[in-house]
Amino acid sequence: MLRWLIIILLGLMALLAVGVGAVFVLRPFEPPLEIVDAGDTGRRVNEAGVFGNYFPSADGAPAAGVLVLGGSEGGLGGGAKRMALALQESGFSVLQLGYYRAEGQPRDLILVPIETFEQGLDWLKRQPEVDAERLAVVGASKGAEAGLILAARRDDIDAAALGAPSSVAWAGINWAIGGGGLNSSWSLGGEPLPYLPYGRFDGKTGVYSVYAGGLEALSDHPDAVVPVEKAAGPILLVCGEVDTLWPSCPMARQVEARAAANDGPEVTVLAYRDAGHAAIGVPVAADSPGYERLGGLGGSPDGNAAARDDGWPKLVGFLERHVGE
Repeated sequence: MLRWLIIILLGLMALLAVGVGAVFVLRPFEPPLEIVDAGDTGRRVNEAGVFGNYFPSADGAPAAGVLVLGGSEGGLGGGAKRMALALQESGFSVLQLGYYRAEGQPRDLILVPIETFEQGLDWLKRQPEVDAERLAVVGASKGAEAGLILAARRDDIDAAALGAPSSVAWAGINWAIGGGGLNSSWSLGGEPLPYLPYGRFDGKTGVYSVYAGGLEALSDHPDAVVPVEKAAGPILLVCGEVDTLWPSCPMARQVEARAAANDGPEVTVLAYRDAGHAAIGVPVAADSPGYERLGGLGGSPDGNAAARDDGWPKLVGFLERHVGE
């Protein structure tokens, strides 16, 4: 989900080599934009500030609604669509929401309005195939970061299942400068949401270092911590212990600890020893063309596949328990 952040160092080198102006014009480090079609069981939504793919319950009867949020790739990616389709097959009505890099949306993950997610949730609630009293959010990576913020703001979210999660609101991602960010990822009411700045880049550990270094200064930025204790429903967090993109398991445990210390919701952490940033998602067969890429951001392909084989049914079961009939 966040694999394109590994080019931050290259982006900084480009700034020095060709100049700031040329990089802003050419944007050579911006990831390819993917906006997948909804397919036969869904439909494209582009109305009232909501852009996404909607996958209603198969029988048309009101079902629990699930908002699915992809990561820093933006647009409407194939990974988030696969999760949305799998949830539809499990009986949910699902909105895969685009929140940046789509038409009319921010080009960079800088000051993305939290209102975008709230409008998506409100749109989902209004659909005839959705029981507005049963709502959940599922997110991965930056989508998990946004999902936790949303769950802490909305008392109508009954459950949240978040993979490769964050405990804080981070600085944003500006592809014009190779991925760095000098402002918040998110805004609310037109103002930046308090955020945790990146730490110093270390070439030995790559992008991981800017997140690990940022967390070391967390006590200087207490407002950046997501107030998970305000969430109305239980939270499931899925992470890989050897995530090389950001410290997803340490941040998952920070969320768990804060909830416990502040009389917050029940938080369950599924941590997988030989998995990385790809621990969350629909299971992938060993003969799939994308199988080897599962280990690209930590852990082995087999370890990430095993995490998905174990974690995805648990995620679906979690949703069925808390928002199912």
